[in-house]
Amino acid sequence: MSGFVSIQIVDYVGSFAENKDLAKSIREEQIVPILREDKIAVLDFSHVNSTTQSFVHALISELIRVYGIDVLDKIIFKSCNHAVRDIISIVTEYMQQYSVEPNRK
Repeated sequence: MSGFVSIQIVDYVGSFAENKDLAKSIREEQIVPILREDKIAVLDFSHVNSTTQSFVHALISELIRVYGIDVLDKIIFKSCNHAVRDIISIVTEYMQQYSVEPNRK
C-alpha cells in the first residue's frame, strides 16, 4: 500500500455533515477509487462542526460490508472534533458488531 489521498469533507458538506446522498457520493466517487488503487483515504473533517449518524453510516458502512472491517485500516479520520469522533465511533462499533453477528451460533 502506498500513498495517502486526502478528501476535504467540508468542501462537500460545509460545517454540518448531514446529507446522506452526499455521503454516498463521496464514498462511491472518492473513497472507493482510492481503496481500489491500494491507497489510504484520509477523510479530513477540518471545519466540520458536527455530523449525523446517518451521514457517517452512508459514508462508511457499505465499505465495511463490502471490504470487511479491516477496511478501517485504510481510512484515516483526520481533524475530527469530539462530536464528530463520537459519531464515527458509534457507527464503527455498530458495524463491527453487525459484521460479527451473522457468524455467531
